[in-house]
Amino acid sequence: MKLFLKVTIVFLVFNAYSSDLIDKLNLPTGFDIEIYASDINSPRQIAQSNEGTIFVGSKNGDSIIALVDRNQDGYAESKIIVADKLQNPTGVVFQNKDLYFSEIDKIWKITNIDEWISMKSKTLPKKDLIFDDLPSDRWHGFKYIDFGPDGDLYIPVGVPCNICLEPQKKDPRYAAIHKISDGKLVTVAEGVRNSVGFDWHPVTKKMYFSDNGRDWLGDDSPSCELNIIEKEGSFYGYPFKHAKNVIDPKFGDLIESVDKEFIDPIAELGPHVAPLGITFYDAKNFPEKYHNGIFIALHGSWNRTKRSGYKVIFVNLDKEGNFLYQEDFITGWLQDENAWGRPVSPFVMHDGSLLISDDKHNVLYRVTY
Repeated sequence: MKLFLKVTIVFLVFNAYSSDLIDKLNLPTGFDIEIYASDINSPRQIAQSNEGTIFVGSKNGDSIIALVDRNQDGYAESKIIVADKLQNPTGVVFQNKDLYFSEIDKIWKITNIDEWISMKSKTLPKKDLIFDDLPSDRWHGFKYIDFGPDGDLYIPVGVPCNICLEPQKKDPRYAAIHKISDGKLVTVAEGVRNSVGFDWHPVTKKMYFSDNGRDWLGDDSPSCELNIIEKEGSFYGYPFKHAKNVIDPKFGDLIESVDKEFIDPIAELGPHVAPLGITFYDAKNFPEKYHNGIFIALHGSWNRTKRSGYKVIFVNLDKEGNFLYQEDFITGWLQDENAWGRPVSPFVMHDGSLLISDDKHNVLYRVTY
């Protein structure tokens, strides 16, 4: 039986509710923000094809969405489904001519996706399963995916808990970041609680990743992290040690028995801020200070007495990739302790503008300068 594709036209005219709220967002002087696409079910990771089509993963939906800009004016005219009946398909990445996307425990590929879009087919494209040796836990199981400079596909696997040791003792896939190399998982970082974002420095090609700190040690501890991988297979502390100096009250006594060097984060991003997607700004449209720096989406706290996060920050690095400072880039999603939006994943478009997904307000924003 053939599956028929439903094409939905997206009109880039938004209701007063959206317009009023976007006016609450604050950016540095010279930057503008607008809604690029709306009515997207809990959008997460973003990718762009050679022809400019934007692809979006979903946290709570079951589909991968394409936003098609057929007249190349920088705005999508239509929204179409390219894959459906999926389990939390949060991750998407475009490589060569193909679209890759994730479920909780699987990675799929659609070959020559631009060709299929140009055909305006009424049937869904064929998807090929490329990897399914991943845990099926939904807790910290959302998969952010990306290709590294080595051509391998990188995948994080979080722990199915707040704080625990047993799962990763039984199964080393947990609490780690891996890559698929020659069809097998190769671990590139261990002791990682829950990374939902990573990228590579445009010059040094070193990998940076965010990690979400554990809960229930109070409002102000431990901090979430930005890390760098200097050596493949490094250990980043979980569950024994968090941030730069927080010893875990349950597992800290076991530190002396761990025969691994503990790697500290290069930056502490704040307690419970929930850093998700990160991206290096490798275009030239923004002012020079942003070149080769990192944009990080802080999704926002869920159990802190006073909410934290709910913003996009910018991390400035020196020419060697060392941390210099961090500062707010977009704020305003949090108003008087009420959060009307939650940024998820920044993405640099071909034209140098910055897209940001929001899985609470169900939109993509576009930032220009």
